[in-house]
Amino acid sequence: MKKTQNVLIKGTKDGLTLHLDDLCSYEELKKELDSKLTENSLANKDRPLISVRVQVGNRYLTEEQQEEIKNLIRQKKNLVVELIQSNVMTREEADLAIAANEIIPVARVIRSGQVLETPGDLLLVGDVNPGGTVRAGGNIFIIGALKGIAHAGCFGNSKAVVVASVMNPSQIRISHCINRAPDYGTDKERREMECAYIDENDQIVIDRLQVLSQLRPNLTKLKGGR
Repeated sequence: MKKTQNVLIKGTKDGLTLHLDDLCSYEELKKELDSKLTENSLANKDRPLISVRVQVGNRYLTEEQQEEIKNLIRQKKNLVVELIQSNVMTREEADLAIAANEIIPVARVIRSGQVLETPGDLLLVGDVNPGGTVRAGGNIFIIGALKGIAHAGCFGNSKAVVVASVMNPSQIRISHCINRAPDYGTDKERREMECAYIDENDQIVIDRLQVLSQLRPNLTKLKGGR
């Protein structure tokens, strides 16, 4: 009978992907990984650095075990571990993932000096006054006037958007991008809902709310209707 391989090495245009079996023992896995990397002669000092992605399937690795795997691979001088991916997550990681996709409704006015932050999407029913700040890991929806600072996608989500009934912020941030609102003049405010998003040029654009249905179709989860 042919022996099952616990370690499969596949080359890609970006480097190597190591597929590690999730049914064998951890010690067996380490032993075969070391053997496979050695017999494939990947450690060649004359070769450039090779990026390695590790897929462990339905196996959960502790932080200590992850470091062991990384160190084992790093011993092959020209290999650099980019990431270790698992289908399994801890309870804490699951809670964070749920929070990041949750819409938090808040009904209040954010006054000067106040900061409101949520891990996922923020639905604020109220104004953000000058000097006030709202931050969200996801999108920011404001049923009211935005006159302070809004930072959507504050953990790196560049697809996040900012929507406000009155869009007149002192500053808008989305992920790593920063922009000030257009100058509408001091004698009047825009009275239509607008949205802000990052365009294909990596710039924050403020536009009519209607464009979101084409730009961010995933914002709408309701199917069907007329």
